[in-house]
Amino acid sequence: MKRFLSLAISLLVHGDAFSQTDTIRTFSFQAYGELYYSYDFSEPQNHEKPSFVYNHKRHNEVNANLILLQGRYQQKNQRASLGLMTGNYAQYNLSSESVLARVIYEANIGVKLSANRQLWLDAGVMPSHIGFESAISADCWTLTRSILADNSPYYETGIRISNTSKNNKLYLAVLYLNGWQKIQKPDFIQQPSFGLQLNYKPSAKLTVNYSNFVGTDQPDSLESMRQYHNFYMQYEPSEKVGLQAGFDFGAENTLGKGYGIWYSPVLIIRTKLSDKTAIAVRGEYYEDRDEVIIKTGGANGFNTLGVSTNFDYAISDEIKFRIEGKLYHSSNRIYTNDTSRDNYSITTNMTIRL
Repeated sequence: MKRFLSLAISLLVHGDAFSQTDTIRTFSFQAYGELYYSYDFSEPQNHEKPSFVYNHKRHNEVNANLILLQGRYQQKNQRASLGLMTGNYAQYNLSSESVLARVIYEANIGVKLSANRQLWLDAGVMPSHIGFESAISADCWTLTRSILADNSPYYETGIRISNTSKNNKLYLAVLYLNGWQKIQKPDFIQQPSFGLQLNYKPSAKLTVNYSNFVGTDQPDSLESMRQYHNFYMQYEPSEKVGLQAGFDFGAENTLGKGYGIWYSPVLIIRTKLSDKTAIAVRGEYYEDRDEVIIKTGGANGFNTLGVSTNFDYAISDEIKFRIEGKLYHSSNRIYTNDTSRDNYSITTNMTIRL
């Protein structure tokens, strides 16, 4: 661990990416920033968007969703990564963590377990193995995240054993985790949590993925068990057109309450109009009738349909401008001080990656 910390400090001090004369050993450094302005036509007085939104959360103000400094170390048989962050993403997604932990985007080390295979053991804080949307907007086809992504893990802490096939088409990982999107394991929870990921790329155009989580997010006294299954596919038949389709399903059994079930399908279609411009359309639906994940107190639980479209313009290789319009329609009146079933918003952002 001391060696990892000294390497991380060296990355942050030196700044620029560099390689040693030994080509196997590599250091790299990346900086990412995302500023945004969003207007929610419900005009929330506290400037916060609906409770189930955890990114681009602030209404009618210029803000930073994510500012990230990230250093990586890669050797033939060792690797490490440290990412430090601030912004609305950290503020709202890590609100249950300690103050010091809220600056950690990732902090992990890994060792290769086989000389002839891509078999790795990694431990620490890592990006989640669930879903195709990350916290980094520039890596996603849409400006904002889906309801599904915002209400499933973005990060996780634990131990991961992974293997990539020799032809790089199949990736398999098993994980021992501290819990459901947790850095520090909460008090009163001793039960372990586990995860699995199977990612298959039969061609450069198609990716198919299955991930799951089995564990708990409740104190042991409640005898709760959560099962979560994540399926997605990404298909790009040409350089100009792409499709992402996902479906997640969860079930949680809690003492005295039986099973609560939730699910969500998501579909995104993106078209590149030119080398610098693209548009994407997203349709999504999220149903959590028992309000296991999203709690509103509505008579019918949480049921929401979402539609959004965004336009992207690459100002340069490093800088991107985006604008998105979005509609939520819910079965209950949960917007505008509980008087409306509909929510409209417009969001713009500027991302820079160095």
